[in-house]
Amino acid sequence: MAMRQTPLTCSGHTRPVVDLAFSGVTPYGYFLISACKDGKPMLRQGDTGDWIGTFLGHKGAVWGATLNTDATKAATAAADFTAKVWDAVSGDELITLAHKHIVKSVDFTQDSNYLLTGGQDKLLRIYDLSKPEAEPDVVSGHTSGIKKALWSSDDKQILSADDKTVRLWDRSTMTEVKALNVAMSVSSMEYVPEGQILVITYGKTIAFHSAETLEQIKSFEAPATINSASLHPAKECLVAGGEDFKLYKYDYNTGEELESYKGHFGPIHCVRFSPDGELYASGSEDGTLRLWQTTVGKTYGLWKCVVPGKCVLVPEDLPSENSDSVYSSTPEVKA
Repeated sequence: MAMRQTPLTCSGHTRPVVDLAFSGVTPYGYFLISACKDGKPMLRQGDTGDWIGTFLGHKGAVWGATLNTDATKAATAAADFTAKVWDAVSGDELITLAHKHIVKSVDFTQDSNYLLTGGQDKLLRIYDLSKPEAEPDVVSGHTSGIKKALWSSDDKQILSADDKTVRLWDRSTMTEVKALNVAMSVSSMEYVPEGQILVITYGKTIAFHSAETLEQIKSFEAPATINSASLHPAKECLVAGGEDFKLYKYDYNTGEELESYKGHFGPIHCVRFSPDGELYASGSEDGTLRLWQTTVGKTYGLWKCVVPGKCVLVPEDLPSENSDSVYSSTPEVKA
């Protein structure tokens, strides 16, 4: 019998969590940022979910959030018609970038020098962060509000999604290379640089496409409407969550469902694997983030395996050699 998942539950938000992103692995570990309709994006230690700080300054729901690779900067996209860039170490607001409509998506280049934004005004904007007062480069062509916009191919290309269309753009010429039409509204998009894979969800479909050509590699059908999916860094498995409150884990090669369980007390809006692949995070309508082990029972972060070959939960009130970092006996460990 499979061991039961014991998620770490991260509280603090007061409204639905609609987006989340991990940094890369830094000398201080890796970090997690969450976007929420409460307008207060939060930064956490990625492997434990411990709260580090809240970025205060937006005057509306925050729809998108991201960290740069080394977690020194954060960017957020909001309903107050702005995108903001933050110092992720001090929490200070560095730049406010005014838009003409709701901003839904933000993404740094690998060198953190440029920020890509997309939103309800159907335009992609590329800001040079060394000259924030300068007008951005603008790419037009989408016919409805942009839901997600991502750098790809070493920042030489851009992938963006509106309602039912995914478009691939050339950065140097600012022109469309290819467009992909899908049957239903795109709910999420993830770019996996290793192997150039684009993960798209729409309806009950989880589809994998080449990020360079948009040709489909494979697709899976889930039992319920899916809002987000993420591919494991080693491409062994994928996780997905959606409208039925459940998290699904599939074998990427065979499509076999490996696990499914109720993950939240409301629809799941976003799921992402950590950069080391040891856990994945989910964000929900219920206002919480939860961290889940990729391999249940493995000692990692706040999860402890106390007997070799046999992993159990250690109740908090029992003495332990690792009493400062043991499992809670409750099904959910509060971070």
